[in-house]
Amino acid sequence: MATTRCASMMIAEMREFAAFAPEEQRYISYALDIGLARRDAFRNWTGVEGDSEAIRRHYVVYNDLPCLRAAMPSRGDLHGSEAFFVTLLGVVAHDLGRERIGSFSALRFLYERLLGSAVRPWLPAAFCAAAALPQIPPHRRKLLLHSLSEAAATAAGWSLREPVFLPDAVAAEAA
Repeated sequence: MATTRCASMMIAEMREFAAFAPEEQRYISYALDIGLARRDAFRNWTGVEGDSEAIRRHYVVYNDLPCLRAAMPSRGDLHGSEAFFVTLLGVVAHDLGRERIGSFSALRFLYERLLGSAVRPWLPAAFCAAAALPQIPPHRRKLLLHSLSEAAATAAGWSLREPVFLPDAVAAEAA
């Protein structure tokens, strides 16, 4: 029975990922390679996701991920949450500023895998704050903020179930 539940959760997560735009799928795979140190992302993604300097900046920003995982405040604990939130906001702002994440669901999908399920309650606030920054063009700001559903913005609780599907980039076949 547990195997069936895990398989159906994985299929649901795969469907969610498949519903994202191709550029979001590519960016999520790229960000996971860097954030989870899954390969030599620098070598694999140079030329695909931008120049080498942009990828270096991504590595620098994602250096905060281990600290974020370790500093994750427990539910209801406000002590230390300010430093955690400010750091999370900086990383989320970086990802939204790259203009390859176009919705809250894509950002949530990525960050559940980068930081674990405990980050879910923090994501609506970080997403809204980052999307509202003046560096985000007004037309994009509107699209981003409209992608956050009322249910996600006002959720009384979030699942602690860890994600089971980790997308991986597949090299395109030579023509």
